[in-house]
Amino acid sequence: MNIVSTADLRRTYGEGETAVHALAGVTLSFPAGQFTAIMGPSGSGKSTLMHLLAGLDMATSGSVVIDGQELAGMDDKGLTQLRRDRLGFIFQAFNLVPVLTAEENITLPLQLAGREPDRAWLDRLIDTVELRDRLSHRPSELSGGQQQRVAVARALVHRPAVVFADEPTGNLGSRASDEVLGLLRQAVDEFDQTVIMVTHDPLAAAVADRIVVLRDGEVVHDGTATDAEAVLELMKAAP
Repeated sequence: MNIVSTADLRRTYGEGETAVHALAGVTLSFPAGQFTAIMGPSGSGKSTLMHLLAGLDMATSGSVVIDGQELAGMDDKGLTQLRRDRLGFIFQAFNLVPVLTAEENITLPLQLAGREPDRAWLDRLIDTVELRDRLSHRPSELSGGQQQRVAVARALVHRPAVVFADEPTGNLGSRASDEVLGLLRQAVDEFDQTVIMVTHDPLAAAVADRIVVLRDGEVVHDGTATDAEAVLELMKAAP
């Protein structure tokens, strides 16, 4: 079953001779329970693709279907509800609320939706991200790696259909990066989560099941790579 799919997805900024074709007809599908890394050089369209997939921007033409819903036909209220209830987000800059504790940040999506936490699931997440002794701390009292682990738990707490991770290790050192990538891998393998991650880091991409490479707004590779060296070679070889 495909959780997310696109058909001939196009996004153009501007008009006439100055128009920039950020996406030039992308057709992809993302099955449930798969970890996909989206790569490509700067300006390739990978961030644009993620924004369109997540309903944060609207396509010029083509379609995006998430969890059975066509985004083009949804109004702002519907899109907001979809993002709140069915999508999880992890950003490079953590995007935690500074005045909330770690636990309050984790449960924020449930509070916004007016839902009570599933205590057993919440406890499992807290233990998975190893933050039991940091729950009362605010973001400023946590390391970057701990903040991103809070963000991972927050993205998973409401059991979304898909988690979008935008350069999730971009602000982290190598050890914290490994921890966060391990958590995302675990979410896919143990929790049957679907993860779509934009990254420029071959080490991060090598953790994924599948690698999609964009160049000039088009898909130039869609397949697997076994390790970071293979990903590097893939990036060099992509036309």
